[in-house]
Amino acid sequence: MLSEPAEGEAGASGAFAGTPLVVIPTYNESLNVESIVARVRAAVPDAHVLVVDDGSPDGTGDLADALAAADAQVHVLHRTSKAGLGAAYLAGFAWAFDRGYGVVVEMDADGSHLPEQLPSLLAAVDERPADLVIGSRWVRGGSVVNWPLHRKLLSRGGSIYARVMCGIPVRDATAGYRAYRADALRRIVADGIESQGYCFQIDLVRRAHHAGMRVVEVPVTFVERERGESKMSRDIVVEAMGRVTRWGFERVTRRAPARPTVAAGVPR
Repeated sequence: MLSEPAEGEAGASGAFAGTPLVVIPTYNESLNVESIVARVRAAVPDAHVLVVDDGSPDGTGDLADALAAADAQVHVLHRTSKAGLGAAYLAGFAWAFDRGYGVVVEMDADGSHLPEQLPSLLAAVDERPADLVIGSRWVRGGSVVNWPLHRKLLSRGGSIYARVMCGIPVRDATAGYRAYRADALRRIVADGIESQGYCFQIDLVRRAHHAGMRVVEVPVTFVERERGESKMSRDIVVEAMGRVTRWGFERVTRRAPARPTVAAGVPR
């Protein structure tokens, strides 16, 4: 359940309108959660952090609670079970909306998204300006560290396929390091999102683009996790391929001109 704002927290009145909230979903990230939160706080001292823990059995939630007890800018949202990346982010987004944060950031807990590069994402929100800023591995200046060739091919291939099928002019549609203007994000998710994993990220950028929002990419370095286990699975990839294919056909069908009807008995 989403908690009510605690004493001293702003509500939707907008007292946090100029404050970014970094949402970090966790499941069995006890080896990483303390480090990633500390790095975010060092990189952007004004930012708040929300750890969304899906009932991790390894004690991640307890570690996050200890961080929150020691730092008023760190918060924890406990969920009772592992329900997927998309569901965790949606819970975090709703928490942010309830408290009036102006910018909402997606960030992995495993250190693959470098907190030290967060200032460049936040700057692009204001300076471009943009509704959605994607930390991109595949634009000039972006890179990936410690990935085997097949992972690079899967990621780049997936982004190309999504770009073509969904008509979204971005090079890294599956990227999970992002900053959203909160009012834009609220509109993006207003109709509900069922996607998970890679597909969740594609779905959000697809909706943003088709709603006419300004989407920009800034280069980032993605570093493969050194500790803990990856949450990537075959099911996540299969879901993404299936949904992207369906969205592509739906887009083509909507754009296809209707065939002219011919009245009975009227020669062509």
